[in-house]
Order: sequence, then C-alpha cells, then structure tokens
Amino acid sequence: MKKAISVLALTSILTAGSAMASGWRIPEQSVDSTAKAGANIASASRADAAYFNPANMSWMENTWSTQLDVTYIHLTPIDYDDARTSRYDGKSEDENFYLPTGFVVSPSYGGARFGLAIVEPYGLAKRWNSPYEKAAAEAFKLAVVEVNPNVSYSFANKVSVAAGARMLYADATVQSDASGIGVPLSRDMSADTVEWGWNAAISVKPIDKLNISATYRSNVDLNFEDDATKLNLLGRRVNPAAKVTIPAPAVFALSTAYNILDNLNVELTWDRTFWSKYKNLDFDFTPVIPGNPFEPAQARDWTDTDAFRIGVTYGVTKSLDLMVGFGHDQNPAPTNKVGFELPDSDAWLYSLGAQYKINDKLDVGIAMLYDHKETRKVEVNPTDRVYGEFTDASALLISVGLNYRF
Repeated sequence: MKKAISVLALTSILTAGSAMASGWRIPEQSVDSTAKAGANIASASRADAAYFNPANMSWMENTWSTQLDVTYIHLTPIDYDDARTSRYDGKSEDENFYLPTGFVVSPSYGGARFGLAIVEPYGLAKRWNSPYEKAAAEAFKLAVVEVNPNVSYSFANKVSVAAGARMLYADATVQSDASGIGVPLSRDMSADTVEWGWNAAISVKPIDKLNISATYRSNVDLNFEDDATKLNLLGRRVNPAAKVTIPAPAVFALSTAYNILDNLNVELTWDRTFWSKYKNLDFDFTPVIPGNPFEPAQARDWTDTDAFRIGVTYGVTKSLDLMVGFGHDQNPAPTNKVGFELPDSDAWLYSLGAQYKINDKLDVGIAMLYDHKETRKVEVNPTDRVYGEFTDASALLISVGLNYRF
C-alpha cells in the first residue's frame, strides 16, 4: 500500500477539509444528526445512538435495530482576494462527496446492550487550480473510516453507562505544483495508517421526560510513515523516507434533552473539540536533505473550540417526526496560521429533516443541513503567503437513511 507524506499534506487536510465543523470534523453521520445540526446526543433514540451516545442504547426498544445512511456533501468554491495584487487572486474548486454510514444495536442481554457504528467522522478535501494557490494546495484529500463497537449497561432504568473501542483507518493524498509561479517545486504523495482509541458515555434520567448525557471520544494520534516520498526540490527529484504524527483530537459533549410535550423534544448540546493538541507539524525525513524546505517544523498553535447546538423533534403523527436544528461552531486556527490549505472560519448551521414510520419495523428518513462560513480576513504580515480575504465558503449536506428493527 502506497504511503507518502508532505509537509503540508495532513495540515491541509486537517484544516481545509471540513466545512461542517471546526478543523476537519464531520459531526453529521446520520439523518437525525444532520436534521438536528449535530444535536443528537441526549435525544439519540435510533440505531445511530451506537455512535452518538451509546449509553442511550439501554433505553431503546428491546429488539435488534439497524440503520443505513448516506450523506451527500457539496462544498462550494472559496474565493480568495489578495490585498496586495490581483495576480494572487484565486478560487478553489467545488467538492462533492458521498459518505455511507451504518449502525447496529442489539436487544438486551441481562441489562447489557451491544452496538456497532461504522462512520466517516473526519476528512473531505480542498483543490486550487489558480497558480498562486496551487503552489501550496493543488489537491488535498482525506478519508477516515471509524469502526466503533460499544457496550452499555443500565442501573434501575435511571442511569446508563457505555464504553467502546475506536479503530480509525486514515488515507490521505496531496498534490502541489509551484511551476505556475516559475518555481520547480512540487509533490505528489499519499499516506495511510490504522490507529486505536476509546470512547465513553453516561446518560441519566432523573425524571422520565429529562435525559442528561455526557460523551467523550479520546484523542487518537495518526502516526504516518512513508518509505519513499516524491519531492521535486527546485529541479532535484528525491524520495526520502518520512515520519509525522497528527492528532485526531478528543471531543467532549454535554447534552440535555427534555420532552416539553409528549410529542415535542428539545435538545441543547455543547461540545468541545480539543484542537490544542495540535501545536506543530513536524516531519522527520531520512536522510536529511540540505535545503529541503519541507523539513523545518511549522507551528500551528490551534486552540480548543466550542460548538453550541439545538435540535427540536416534533411528532406530527405516530408515523411522522419532523426535526429542525441550529448551531454555531468556532474554528481552531489562529489568524496568523491560516493558509490556502486552511480557509477556515466560524460557522453557522441550519437544518431540517423528517423520519417516517412505514410500519412497526421500518422507518425512512431524509435531512438537509446548510453550513455558512463567515468571511475570514487574514492580513497579519504582507510578506506572508496569505494576505487577503476568504469569502463564499459554505456546504450543503443531504442525508437519507433506513431504520429496520427485527
């Protein structure tokens, strides 16, 4: 399996990939999570609870529950207007992806429930074809698949706890080409790795109408090793070995869901992503190549980010649930660290969706989310690569899914 890495490959992926959340997280992994703008922790009630809040598995129907979802993601082009000269202006390419996910929850075995989630929680891509931007970020792509088995156990039907293991497979590719600005400097690389982590959750029901939940997903260091990178260093082609470690940061969520009416549930969720783990990007090349511009460590100094989400579920009939959501998500990158591989900014999320119960065994769902990124002005130092403004960043998500019980 081909493995290669560049000095900007993973940092670009980590920062430019996602228009759904801070950095490169994709919180929306199911119809319900898309419909409620990620507020699907305390109120998770279908098989996707195996991922979003496995403690809630204890309170699901005592049957096998399965769920299959597919989310279409469209990233709009991002405009860059340079404050120094229009020769540096550019526009990124639009991006389109399909992310399939799956979930299974078992019936109760002596109070214990078992769940399995297969999701794609990180990634996406960014491409620039304009010469100035292409020199740093011609193409960056990341796909991360997580396999997450969990077990839950309830006490007196008031408290449920859960824990699980996380297996992450990450595959990344990167291309950059500075020939358009007259510099023979380029890279064409890919990398993959498998790493492990853990997660835990607790749900408490002091009264039947109220669920208070907390979840935690551990940091997972993605340790990439490259046997032969492909670098063009000012006309000199070399293939050194390389090592680099990139964090997939821990996430803590605190959530409350309350049934205001028998058919009206409101969830409020706060989550924190611990991006401060990402302090620098440091590649170790073997052998050391004198003058290699990709060798020096690059400071990132990201900060932890907070997201605030609200999700509302209204049971119109016994068969039809309507959902709406709203959220605000901070971005982790300091202004002086923003680049073409990171045109990231704070986001506002708006969503809606529906689940329809066809019969006692089968539900179908559909949801849509619009993510609007704020304009990001980066004018710290006119000698920096970026000295201008990023505008028009946004994303559209459409999720469809089937829920089957037997």
